[in-house]
Amino acid sequence: MNKDLFNFLKPKNELEGQEQAKDNKPYIPDELWVKCPVCKNVVLSSDLADNYKVCPKCSYHFRIPARQRIDMTVDKGTFEEFDADMTSSNLIDFPDYTRKLRNARINSGENESVITGKAQIEGQTTVIAVMNSQFMMGSMGTVTGEKITRAFEYAAEHRLPVIIFTVSGGARMQEGILSLMQMAKTSGAVKLHSDCGLLYITVLTDPTTGGVTASFAMEGDIILAEPHALIGFAGPRVIEQTIRQKLPKDFQSAEFLLEKGFIDAVVPRAEMKHTLAKLLKLHAESEADSDECL
Repeated sequence: MNKDLFNFLKPKNELEGQEQAKDNKPYIPDELWVKCPVCKNVVLSSDLADNYKVCPKCSYHFRIPARQRIDMTVDKGTFEEFDADMTSSNLIDFPDYTRKLRNARINSGENESVITGKAQIEGQTTVIAVMNSQFMMGSMGTVTGEKITRAFEYAAEHRLPVIIFTVSGGARMQEGILSLMQMAKTSGAVKLHSDCGLLYITVLTDPTTGGVTASFAMEGDIILAEPHALIGFAGPRVIEQTIRQKLPKDFQSAEFLLEKGFIDAVVPRAEMKHTLAKLLKLHAESEADSDECL
């Protein structure tokens, strides 16, 4: 009897490589799909990009690099960067800090945890600063504080509003007391800008915590936030251990802070550019008519 009659295996295609013959599963690149950490749905990377890096199923706002946020927010070709070459150094000889700074620059493609500059949003000129979670979790060191301070000083001199997108784990511990001093330094720059009668808008993104929250992040004339962003000073676990009480489930979320009056509005990413443009236009005339800053 012919044994081939009972052979139900698909004959090997000799044009196929050996690896593919052993494993018939189709190859799917990892970067083709993204799994949402909240709803666990798998989304095409291209669909996610088209939707402002917001999950189409549950509206979870993925963290995005600073350059990408700038591209989403300002008019094309209008961004002029300030102080791009400023870099941090190991001022107090903190162990392993030099290596961490080098890795942060390589991994993020940036020199520091904030990008500052001037741009237009729907035709309205503004100074803008965007923090970057990819650079040491947006921690605030001396260079971060200096760049933000210079941005406010430029805005005051040229009578321009300021918009800052915050994302940070807080002050940079590797720079010790020098990083904590940036809280007072940036707050002083905010006061100088405010004394000129100029508009300052902050946009809090996930997460905004520590010394950044305790300084310029919460000092805006108008404070916006992205949906479900974590906003606070100390972390929830630290607070629970200190007060020995269980915190509400949505404690320190943008929606919780809006309910308690700490922020002015929660704005989805897709609506952020138009919202900022509208606010800038509303305040443009009053700023133009105000006295010059001394």
